[in-house]
Amino acid sequence: MPTLNLYTNVPVDAVVASDILKDATKAVAKTIGKPETYVMVLLNGAVPIAFAGTEEAAAYGELISIGGLGPSVNGKLSAVIADILQTKLSIDADRFYIKFYDVERSYFGFNGSTF
Repeated sequence: MPTLNLYTNVPVDAVVASDILKDATKAVAKTIGKPETYVMVLLNGAVPIAFAGTEEAAAYGELISIGGLGPSVNGKLSAVIADILQTKLSIDADRFYIKFYDVERSYFGFNGSTF
């Protein structure tokens, strides 16, 4: 159930969006150690964002997971997602924040219930 929400002020066309969704899904699954079938990635492009007082290319992300997160994993995820954003959208790593949430099963719903 890892869910990655990405927001960027860069307009994202359908082809690039598809590449980012695929790459991020694989990266999250591999790094956290959960099957890709459990991973959801949302990408929101052309969102108004100011970072360090400018509207240059920037991004913000939130990754929510039931377990699998921690200091070393979070650092790896931050690096791999920053790399995807740099490669696909030319967003510098120093213009990207990501927040990690490790939640309890009862705080995440699926299939009309909670995990």
